[in-house]
Amino acid sequence: MLRQTVMAAAVTAAIAIPAKADQALLEETVEFTGAVLFLSSGVPGLVLGVVQDGETAIAGFGTTRDEDGVQPDGDTLMRIGSITKAFTGQVLAYGVTKGWTELTDPVSEHLQWPVTLPTKDGRAMRMIDMATQASGLPREFDFPPGPDDDPFLYHDEAHFVEALKTAELLYPPGGGVLYSNVAFDILSATLSGVGGASYQALLQEAVLTPLKLSSTGFDLPQAVGGNLMQGHDWHGNPMVDIKTAPGIYGSGGLFSTPNDMLTWLKWQLDRFGSEGSEVRSISQASYLWRDGLAPVYGMDESGHMDAMALGWVVMRPEGDRPLILQKAGGMQGVFSYIAFAPHRNIGAFVAINKFDFNAAMQMAEVVNELITTLAPR
Repeated sequence: MLRQTVMAAAVTAAIAIPAKADQALLEETVEFTGAVLFLSSGVPGLVLGVVQDGETAIAGFGTTRDEDGVQPDGDTLMRIGSITKAFTGQVLAYGVTKGWTELTDPVSEHLQWPVTLPTKDGRAMRMIDMATQASGLPREFDFPPGPDDDPFLYHDEAHFVEALKTAELLYPPGGGVLYSNVAFDILSATLSGVGGASYQALLQEAVLTPLKLSSTGFDLPQAVGGNLMQGHDWHGNPMVDIKTAPGIYGSGGLFSTPNDMLTWLKWQLDRFGSEGSEVRSISQASYLWRDGLAPVYGMDESGHMDAMALGWVVMRPEGDRPLILQKAGGMQGVFSYIAFAPHRNIGAFVAINKFDFNAAMQMAEVVNELITTLAPR
């Protein structure tokens, strides 16, 4: 009942927006929708941003850190967790346009690690399998835990190589979809090999510099205290700020801000823009449709997966809802969600600073419904 109440309130707020966004009305909608979501979720802090027809609005609620009482805003730094995977998919698309690799190239042709990669039923993992969650790899490898302030310390090449020596694929690559963090970490290492530079440098070249995402990265100097959103665990206890180990660069290591996320969304929504158009088309295309896949697991928490793009979950049009590409993230006590309707010129980003599955599913539902209401088919 509570979720239905939240949804009804959010939709009521959104109905006022005309087909082309009006700044004042957009700000009103975002403020009200965010307030209802914040009050119903009970999280310490929440920030919601929307871009429609090039207009943006951001509203923050609660606090970024327990001790400072500062309200989150567009410049608040936060971990975006697995939204990072869509960035990795974009770097792969960029690599394809540069001729570094083809989507159907076997990973074994490019990964410069001293290990023979596993296969199943005679099928090898391809670059596209890694980026569409179709690799056959498990969600995680059983790495040793690192210290509290560096928990991913042992997610390094040596431990990946040892794990891959005995790893068995859970299904033939390309035949199913099962959420895997290690697939994207291996993909980022593979891209480093084909691009001839560190993955961090490739991300800068392919995405961050051309899109002017100056507050997005793995090792931002300002991402310590200050305006960094503090996450909270399942019990509401504050979690420590941690380092970003290179071993999780591909799957979940990025910091960003709502302002940068909306700038990124503007680029995603620029359907007819010439700048980066080929990369955009390759990264957003639906490559792997759900029909006939086995298994399909771990993909529906933020909305029913109908297909996979490069890192993006694709939800086909249904009722008034347009086609939506979306991705959720969770890292160090922060849940985030980003979604956009590429044919309706609207997208949204939301983040909360507490690990709470109900609140995370609720915020994804609110964003999906908000997009549906602002840009019906």
